[in-house]
Amino acid sequence: MASSSILSLRATASPFLVPSSPFSFSLSKPRSSSPSFSVSLNSIKMMQQGSEITEEAAGKAEAEANAGPAKTVFVAGATGATGKRIVDQLLAKGFAVKAGVRDVDRARAAFPQNNPALQIVDNFGTVNLVEACRKLGVNRFILISSILVNGAAMGQLLNPAYIFLNVFGLTLVAKLQAEQHIRRSGINYTIVRPGGLRNEPPKGNIVMEPEDTLYEGSISRDQVAEVAVEALNHPESSYKVVEIVAREDAPKCLFEELFGSIKQQ
Repeated sequence: MASSSILSLRATASPFLVPSSPFSFSLSKPRSSSPSFSVSLNSIKMMQQGSEITEEAAGKAEAEANAGPAKTVFVAGATGATGKRIVDQLLAKGFAVKAGVRDVDRARAAFPQNNPALQIVDNFGTVNLVEACRKLGVNRFILISSILVNGAAMGQLLNPAYIFLNVFGLTLVAKLQAEQHIRRSGINYTIVRPGGLRNEPPKGNIVMEPEDTLYEGSISRDQVAEVAVEALNHPESSYKVVEIVAREDAPKCLFEELFGSIKQQ
């Protein structure tokens, strides 16, 4: 059976990925109905009825999965600042990408229309994506969240960044709920919690720490996208929550070393 993955960006403008074996990657605001990035089986066609994926879509996906090997990633939130970088990196590495978006017209303007490896699809919320993955047998899910998502338990309630991110809609609280849903799902997950997101090119090397460790720092969106995509290629990233920032004085490490240094949850 062909495998697929989902990449979802559900934390403040972050994404989810889905690799050649079933998995999902999501980037975006962590509400159960908000969009996320996911990777699906090659040529998978999801149908939406209200906020749920229909059984007919699940049946089609299973039939297509059995048709042959696939190397497709569904990215939810693909037109976001981080999501677009993830799509670009996936395409550059030879993946076929299904871009989950809120605004199809915006997506068509953002991505080249002559690339047969790219297909634009409607977006689904993180929780809906997780449930769809369970129905379809997708076994890999990558979520982009945020550092300080568990700030209350870390004693960071007065951290200015924690306060700012929760001013509108309790963003971090919602992200934490999305994380918890994924971790309870039984799906092989990698949750990536970046620091403050920068649009500028990378400056410094990636620092990766266990969950609830980092409470300050920033990182280029390009590096966040790189970590998300590399998680698909390294089994050391399985069932882990990793927090990332970039520091100029940090040594450059291989991704096997970075993911391998984090204890599995």
